[in-house]
Amino acid sequence: MRVRATIAGLSVITMAAAVGIGVAIASPAQATSTDVVINEVYGGGGNTGAPFSRDFVELVNNSGAAVDVSGWSIQYASAAGGSWQVTKLTGSIPAHGLYLVAEAAGNTASQPLPTPDVDGSISMSATAGKVALVTSQTALACGNTCHAAAGVRDYVGYGSAANDSETAPTGTLSNSTSASRTDGADTDDNSADFTVGDPSPANGSSGPVEPPVSAKIHDVQGAAHRSPLTGKRVKDVTGVVTAVSTNGFWMQDPQPDNNPATSEGIFVFTGGAPKVARGNALSVEGKVTEYRPGNDDNNLTTTEIASPKITVTAESAAVPAPTLIGPGGLRAPQAVRADNPNDVESSATFDPKKNALDFYESLEGMLLRVHDATAAGPTNSYGELPVLPGGYGKPRSARGGVLYSYADPNTERLFLTDTLAKIPAVNVGDKLVGDVVGPLDYSFGNFMMAPLATPTVKSGNLQRETTRRTLPGELSVATFNVENLSPVNDQAKFDNLAKVVVDNLRAPDLLAIEEIQDNNGPGKGGVAADQTWARFIAAIKAAGGPAYDYRQIDPVNNTDGGQPDGNIRQGFLFRTDRGLRFVDRPGGDSTTPVTVTGRAGAPHLSASPGRIAPADAAWTASRKPLAGEFTYYGRTLFAIANHFNSKGGDQPLLGRFQPPARPSETQRHAQATLVKGFVDQLQAKDRNAAVVVLGDLNDFQFSRTADILTAGGGLVDLPRTLPVDQRYSYDYEGNSEILDHILVSRGLTRPGALLDYDIVHVNSEFHDQVSDHDPQVVRIRPVLWR
Repeated sequence: MRVRATIAGLSVITMAAAVGIGVAIASPAQATSTDVVINEVYGGGGNTGAPFSRDFVELVNNSGAAVDVSGWSIQYASAAGGSWQVTKLTGSIPAHGLYLVAEAAGNTASQPLPTPDVDGSISMSATAGKVALVTSQTALACGNTCHAAAGVRDYVGYGSAANDSETAPTGTLSNSTSASRTDGADTDDNSADFTVGDPSPANGSSGPVEPPVSAKIHDVQGAAHRSPLTGKRVKDVTGVVTAVSTNGFWMQDPQPDNNPATSEGIFVFTGGAPKVARGNALSVEGKVTEYRPGNDDNNLTTTEIASPKITVTAESAAVPAPTLIGPGGLRAPQAVRADNPNDVESSATFDPKKNALDFYESLEGMLLRVHDATAAGPTNSYGELPVLPGGYGKPRSARGGVLYSYADPNTERLFLTDTLAKIPAVNVGDKLVGDVVGPLDYSFGNFMMAPLATPTVKSGNLQRETTRRTLPGELSVATFNVENLSPVNDQAKFDNLAKVVVDNLRAPDLLAIEEIQDNNGPGKGGVAADQTWARFIAAIKAAGGPAYDYRQIDPVNNTDGGQPDGNIRQGFLFRTDRGLRFVDRPGGDSTTPVTVTGRAGAPHLSASPGRIAPADAAWTASRKPLAGEFTYYGRTLFAIANHFNSKGGDQPLLGRFQPPARPSETQRHAQATLVKGFVDQLQAKDRNAAVVVLGDLNDFQFSRTADILTAGGGLVDLPRTLPVDQRYSYDYEGNSEILDHILVSRGLTRPGALLDYDIVHVNSEFHDQVSDHDPQVVRIRPVLWR
């Protein structure tokens, strides 16, 4: 609990107040110090979870002249003890300067302290104890009244168990928290003067300590992505609490300035559960910090006030009205950053009317409202939901999502997160009825609103699609990423994937399957996947499907990317009851490249199955393409199953660096070049060779990767042939997009040969997806291949 006192009818809360009142508390016998005082106390150094390796005591000189501390000492006693240990001080502390006393180190390696001004060896308690600044170097012998003893210049009892302090002890500390003097002032009340928060040791080289400055929230936020007051202590920051989290709260100034570029809301970080309530009017003093989520430089920072000292000025005040986002209210510009600097945070440009990042920054920490929002993506496993405020967004997919392009990253998307209330399980196109209200935050490359209450959902009744049956004389070819399938998964995943194959895809003749893991799954040795394939095939049979056979090649351990020791690979599932046959030709292994052989007009593979250029640097830590030769009633079909380099490492769409870099593309371009070259070799021997290139290319239909594969007209990318609103197989953070492709050779595109192509939406739009990718299928009429 915190000490609460009533002053002139107002409640005063100090976040550094003690958890309890110690024994034998007496009023201080001396006047408050005007020069050197204890500024910070930390006893958790080197313990489990400690941010620093040593205990420390930090001093500050509040006067305008240097103070010589030679002959002085820092002394420590346990919370209830009377035996004092001594660290002797030397030198002087400059005007408004700091002085760091390092004490004992713990057993756990962690961050070292800044170079101390003096070294000691006292082992201090992490939770409660007593520290005295004494003008001599003789150990104290004063029991539980040492705060008033002669020669004691300053005194801190920390933790509720401390039996001596100035007025009342500080809050109880931990391995990860210290007691820090809020603004350097000394009122001879440890509970009022100190804040429990993150340790922040500084030494005499840190320069003079600046006094706190008066500021309003909009002054702290500023018209920029980083506060102009970063690193400074501010005081008299007033506002009303709009929402309370587990480690802090949001507050907003009900009296905004006239500048729409400056936010009137802010998050106050307390480290633990704050003892404030929504509707409390506050005055806050603390340090302005910029928090970067995940310590990832690609993320923008959020401006916060840390190590706060909080005064409640009214228990119940009117909470500022939330700002409407979407139709009828404010709308984000389409451009992320119109001026395109590299580092948004260092740019001199800040224009919320033109730049979406600036628009959301100008609302950071404020209470927002969206009305009748539509889900642009499903609720994910982290309890996050991308929505279109007011249902506004374009271009839309045929089933309610919003389509991504380089030109339009859909900045109108806003994430809802479960920080304050549960987010319901939602599918694309579902509507959140009425108003959803919450403060705006930022995390993991996206702006996120934390609803104060669980939204009400009106289902859009989105149904999983089922493709048509394959008729006699038709050959159906499909691709399906089964998302890290291995025997480690429960039977339900195998069964649900099997139902998709049998019921939704209508049991195609040939499937390229991506992300089959080895028999042990991730984290264990071995590369064989025969048990994974067998279990999947058995599940398909149990679901009423045909008896599939398979072909694949085991990779070299940990060379194909994916989860460590999972050894994902792609392979072929094929049924043999409808005329399709696999041409087995020995020689294919994980390291031997497959080549094109045969005479003109009749190309063949040197090995079937075989891997395309597996030693080429283009496939470093990435899946190697698997080529297979098939026959269908005497006609030859070449299939190449792919899983190109992932987009991991690319910068986020709404991140710090603009335009975002996409370094993963370089490897995919090289991979596409190799696959295209292999197809060219087949077509050089037979320009009408029947070739299907398919799988998870991890790139868009409008990408250079797709352009490389289709250059010269030898391959046709089937996603490009669909109506625009149907071009998606994946939903990433509320953006509907193509990652999976089927490309067919020009011989298969003759009139009547290519019957239809269907992306079967069964996964990407649903919160209960069995894989994160939608499968797709093409049907061709082999009699017209040539």
